[in-house]
Amino acid sequence: MASSAKTNKKFGHLPLSTSGPQETILTGNALLRTPYFNKGSAFTKEERDTFNLHGLLPANVQTLDDQARRAYAQYKSQPNDLAKNTFMTSMKEQNEVLCYRLIMDHLKEMFSIIYTPTEGDAIAKYSSLFRRPEGCYLNIEDADRVEDDINQFGSADDVDLIVVSDGEQILGIGDQGVGAILISVAKLVIYTLCAGIHPSRTLPVVLDCGTNNEELLNDELYLGLKQRRARGEKYDAFIDTFVTACRKKYPRAYIHFEDFGLNNARRILDEYTPKIACFNDDVQGTGAVTLAAIMAAFKVSKIDWADARFVMFGSGTAGTGIADQIKDAIAQETGISKEEAGHQIWCVDKPGLLLASVKDQLTPAQIPYAREDGDWKEKPHNDLLSVIKEVKPHVLIGTSTVPGAFTEDVVKEMAKHVERPVIFPLSNPTRLHEAKPQDLFDWTNGKALVATGSPFSPVEHNGKEYEISECNNSVVFPGIGLGAILSRTRLLPPSLIVAAVRALSSTAPIVNGTGTGLLPDVTDVRDVSVQIAKNVIKQAVEEGLNQEKEVPTDDKELEEWIREQMWNAEYRPFKLVKEHEATAFAKGIVGIASHRREGSSN
Repeated sequence: MASSAKTNKKFGHLPLSTSGPQETILTGNALLRTPYFNKGSAFTKEERDTFNLHGLLPANVQTLDDQARRAYAQYKSQPNDLAKNTFMTSMKEQNEVLCYRLIMDHLKEMFSIIYTPTEGDAIAKYSSLFRRPEGCYLNIEDADRVEDDINQFGSADDVDLIVVSDGEQILGIGDQGVGAILISVAKLVIYTLCAGIHPSRTLPVVLDCGTNNEELLNDELYLGLKQRRARGEKYDAFIDTFVTACRKKYPRAYIHFEDFGLNNARRILDEYTPKIACFNDDVQGTGAVTLAAIMAAFKVSKIDWADARFVMFGSGTAGTGIADQIKDAIAQETGISKEEAGHQIWCVDKPGLLLASVKDQLTPAQIPYAREDGDWKEKPHNDLLSVIKEVKPHVLIGTSTVPGAFTEDVVKEMAKHVERPVIFPLSNPTRLHEAKPQDLFDWTNGKALVATGSPFSPVEHNGKEYEISECNNSVVFPGIGLGAILSRTRLLPPSLIVAAVRALSSTAPIVNGTGTGLLPDVTDVRDVSVQIAKNVIKQAVEEGLNQEKEVPTDDKELEEWIREQMWNAEYRPFKLVKEHEATAFAKGIVGIASHRREGSSN
């Protein structure tokens, strides 16, 4: 990557500018021990003179390229995936630039190591692998301390993004209690990799509300509260205390809720969406990336939104989240009400089609999709094939974790009634997929438009190769966050997410003629994030939600403005300043170095 030695003439004055020198008061060991400043063996001779580094480093000055090659060899020497995950965690705590550069150089190879599924293993073993704290730990028994604890992590202008989890439903492995701090950390890594969110300006949080995981409760080394999960008023008050403290301390920060339980995720999102700029990836991210793939598929198949019929197989957090995004899109594309739009979606779960007669057994998110019993009185509806025969959907989406649920009979029945069936088996990991892409192509004579929830190799049909796009949330939520942060939007209503989805769908290879995929590859995600952020920012400005007032109106200038504020994994020159001139960043007391802050009890 090119050096940022020269300050951007147009936007170099911005607080988040990534060009020009970085100011610091640190010298010697203090500089080497601050992860976001440390360059290790890459400090130049001049820097070693200025910052008193002689005697603290080997004599040979190396480049970031040199360091990345050595680090990659060390990474490859690790005995297993979990050891590789731990190695990358250790590197991040020593040298942030090198860590992110290494991942960016090998993104496809390392993605499953730094995120799902390997991060799930690290979370499950959090207490036994624990070495040092990595964020903000808040527990429900000390709710009166939340504001004081939050205050330790910077001043009002030091934090742009907060990712928080209560650990009840982690990455398909369930309740992991205090280990959820690692999913908050991992999500922030994705934000930095995929959208250039400044890593030193983020805050990972775990809300320890207890755990119902018997293994953890019986583990002598478990680090969280050894008690059953709190529910009801006490839980809700704790969540509100946390949100209130964040808004008070970091009034312009964007809050990302992650891996909350089925009964809380949507409820919390609904409570705070009208009040703050917040997002839940499990509810909205999965829906947004799936909707983008649907939009791309519709552009190819010429399906009209007003006529489209959707069947959701699996109606948990992910399934209803996707249904909500589809409903919002139908309403925006056709001008009908959201209630009317919901009539184009049929949700199926374990007992079959969701019906109004069993509302007392449905979650709040499922209730809007329950069909009237009278409409199905004489019609079979307890299995997927029966529903497919009756509904004749254009789109079939699976979030059921029922392997092989999209049988040959189901798929061929669907293909009888629509020219280009859109079929998305999204359950993951791979062993839980509702169907294999190769089967979907074979059973539909190559007419299916397919996206999956996990990576699959391209499939062949009649001598032609087809890319299988992965509905990976990482191509959408980072760009939404970037747009929210740079515009300082007060709220994140559905209209901003639909704007993001439109940007994402326009980058699909099948739409722009560069391939057959319904979504862009994760290796292109930083460019995609710029386009998503641009749409989010423009929509926020149009609705008067932006608190950042000097937003360029010209598209080209807006894109330059966005890119200038995206953090890159490159070494920048340093400028030594006096303490009275220094920001918290220059003093080395933000991010994971915040424990050095004066008065901190960490």
